[in-house]
Amino acid sequence: MRSTAGPIRLVIVGATGMVGGYALRYALGHHSVERVTSIGRKNLGVSHPKLKEVLHRDFADCSALAEALSAQDGAVFCLGAYTGAVSDAELRTITVDYPIEFARVLHASSPGAAFSFLSGKGADPTGRSRMPFARYKGEAEKALLAAGFPRVYIFRPAYIYPVEPRKEPNFSYRLLRAIYPGFRLLFPNQVIRADDLARAMVDVVVQKTAERESRVFENRDIRAMIR
Repeated sequence: MRSTAGPIRLVIVGATGMVGGYALRYALGHHSVERVTSIGRKNLGVSHPKLKEVLHRDFADCSALAEALSAQDGAVFCLGAYTGAVSDAELRTITVDYPIEFARVLHASSPGAAFSFLSGKGADPTGRSRMPFARYKGEAEKALLAAGFPRVYIFRPAYIYPVEPRKEPNFSYRLLRAIYPGFRLLFPNQVIRADDLARAMVDVVVQKTAERESRVFENRDIRAMIR
């Protein structure tokens, strides 16, 4: 049996990004969330009575976050990078090393916390994919599922529609945004709005349950959650 009984203390990593930004706004307005701790490398420029902001420059070592991560009920991890925007070595560091290191410190400080992780469509925990992004996301998923958290939720969205205008990271994203209305009608399970994805990632953490569970949500599953 699930409930949304509060108060909930929630950590959001990557709130300056698209999905993380929506997760932050949704969490701050959620009646069951008592405190939101945002951890990132840049100032948010947001003021809210529920919000505690922690600046942390080097996610390769999260030891300094131990105090900030204590007594937390859950975390929503949205920190990431686009393929092609950084070198392959840096992509692996951000995609694999950062969430694993953060999870290590979070589990030591709040062993009962739930963990919600932004992965991606095609993530391959077997490591056999020819696509680096898929291998790296799969490697991170595998490590997080084995990290000891009582509840782990892996989200594998396909194309994430930005909702608000932004500078797209590459041509593929510019094209997808341009054809989004028709693409959404033809392939509804290949798209998800950024705000809907963020809401789903927060909701699974906020919902309290005594059960231990690990779940992987593909794009179709995420759409079903927000309907």
